[in-house]
Amino acid sequence: MNSQPLTEQQSSRKRVVIVGGGFAGLHAAKGLAHLPVEVVLVDRRNHHTFQPLLYQVALAVLSPADIAQPIRGILGGQKNLQVVMDEVVGGDLAQSIVYLKSGLSLSFDYLFIATGSTHSYFGRDDWAALAPGLKTLEDATEIRRRILLAFELAERQAIETGDHRPLNFVVVGGGPTGVELAGAISDISQYMLKQDFRHIKRDKVRIILYEGLPRLLNAYPEDLTQSAERQLKNLGVEVYTNSRVEDVKPGYLVVNKQRVDAVVMLWGAGVQASPLGKTLGLPVDNKGCVIVDEFLNPAGRKNIFVLGDLAHVEENGKRVPGVAQPAMQMGDFAARTIGDDLAGRARKKFHYFDKGDMATIGRHAAVADLKWPFHAHWSGFFAWIAWALVHVYFLIGFRNRILVLLQWAWTYFFFSRSARLITGDQNLVGWHENVEDSEKARTTAVV
Repeated sequence: MNSQPLTEQQSSRKRVVIVGGGFAGLHAAKGLAHLPVEVVLVDRRNHHTFQPLLYQVALAVLSPADIAQPIRGILGGQKNLQVVMDEVVGGDLAQSIVYLKSGLSLSFDYLFIATGSTHSYFGRDDWAALAPGLKTLEDATEIRRRILLAFELAERQAIETGDHRPLNFVVVGGGPTGVELAGAISDISQYMLKQDFRHIKRDKVRIILYEGLPRLLNAYPEDLTQSAERQLKNLGVEVYTNSRVEDVKPGYLVVNKQRVDAVVMLWGAGVQASPLGKTLGLPVDNKGCVIVDEFLNPAGRKNIFVLGDLAHVEENGKRVPGVAQPAMQMGDFAARTIGDDLAGRARKKFHYFDKGDMATIGRHAAVADLKWPFHAHWSGFFAWIAWALVHVYFLIGFRNRILVLLQWAWTYFFFSRSARLITGDQNLVGWHENVEDSEKARTTAVV
């Protein structure tokens, strides 16, 4: 098969095209490894990223290579698979063809669409350059650059003038990403930088978290959201709920009609689906997720499966969440369904097995809503240990697991961050803007 051009298809085998190399796509590909099918996996990047640990790259705990691995390396031993680094930009579903950005077209018998989601700025995409979100390695390294550069510039300013401007780090969104980012920034300011940045005044460093809803981690039980807020406050994070961002400008943002200065602004307030579902003419909801049935098929498309964040599937009247756990289960399910089709067996319905949710908050601080192997609500140190073990276990590749475990242990006991590197532009958006009136702005800002 490997000597045959991609544009040709073996007549004796069905072709399965998988679009996206995330959790759903990889699990689907692995599930098809021993079936008599031809598998083509298309992704615009050559690597799989373990997204739950992206924030640790953003906060200089881990290096990018610790949480990412080439797709070819992960699936290299799979004989019935080809990997194509390209992007699907359209298709003719009636003719079972997808079109790639490079100009290549691929025919398929089955199509798995697992292109995930991206940030949502609720119609204000111009905010993205000022308040980046966290979905990719590029996002993580850019956030790392901004946070570390803010400390470097403040240290230099303090050496030059004897003082430095306030370091306000603002995180928008109180979901798992926002909570993790806010707690990790607090870790940096409290534990990691005090030895290296001797001129920075700790009372001029603030970490502020805004959430538009009445409570953080809205999908979690209320007792855990209350615990998360307490733990954040114990770390020095200022938490404000019922607070909606109305504008974002270089060096400040407007929240509830009040201006708040910020040297770094980060966005974790919303997500929207990849546009591919809509581009292909599939039925979508108001977030762009493709509406599918209990078999993960769009209406009338039994040979198309939509997986992961991109799928809008409901079970018991509730939507299955767009996180890693159901994405992996969807990938496994889709591969099993192809096996049933080839064997002439009736298709089974998708059922999401919810094992619970976890969110880390900071050093030995986390919350865990466990539903398997037993029901439990944990918070604090034990929740953090459970979170760490689960995430190390699911990391792809034995090497990655060992590296992450050793890196965490080193960081925990010696307060060291070996990944604290600044690359790229040495200018920080918002550092020089509005400096002259910053004192006036701070007197009018209500935080």
